[in-house]
Amino acid sequence: MINIIWMVLLVGGITIGVLTGNTQAVTDALMSNAETGVELAMGLIGMMALWLGLMKIAEEAGLVKLIGNALKPIMKFLFPEVPKDHPAMGSMVMNIAANILGLGNAATPLGIKAMQELQELNEEKDTASNAMCMFLAINTSSVTLVASSVVAYRLAAGSKNPAEIIGPTLVATIASTLAAVVAVKVFEKFSKNKKAKLVANKTLAASKED
Repeated sequence: MINIIWMVLLVGGITIGVLTGNTQAVTDALMSNAETGVELAMGLIGMMALWLGLMKIAEEAGLVKLIGNALKPIMKFLFPEVPKDHPAMGSMVMNIAANILGLGNAATPLGIKAMQELQELNEEKDTASNAMCMFLAINTSSVTLVASSVVAYRLAAGSKNPAEIIGPTLVATIASTLAAVVAVKVFEKFSKNKKAKLVANKTLAASKED
């Protein structure tokens, strides 16, 4: 779908440029932004290498494991359906820890692995379980201590103070995560009530048939 949207925007822009006689402006814009894209990508290499290196050091030093252990009591509350020793719990903890440190690229494979392991616990294979919904909500809204990717983008774009977004990002992600958790818990309760009513109705119907 996103490819279609980009194609419509691209073709539409070029078409309007040609019809309005601004072909040269369109060409100049294409060349200029292509150059900007390359410069931005090259600028990100150093910053991403730095943060990924720090992540590896943190992992080897046990910092990620320490964060994971600190998250375990919270994880038990958020994911009561997942056994504490199940591999899915470990994958989710590592994913959330990586997101907290602002390393979305490192968190992605762990998130995919966690979803695969949660699917193994899911009794209704064609419907996302409560644990899967909760994990997706937390992963999307994740609390971020250091938004390293955004800092890298700002630095590559020439920002004079690229790290100034760390404070606002922390406040915003805490608020978004709390909102996401509350929303999922509320919908979980509605889902449980709905299932209970369906079971009660089926039981009542079966008793009437007898």
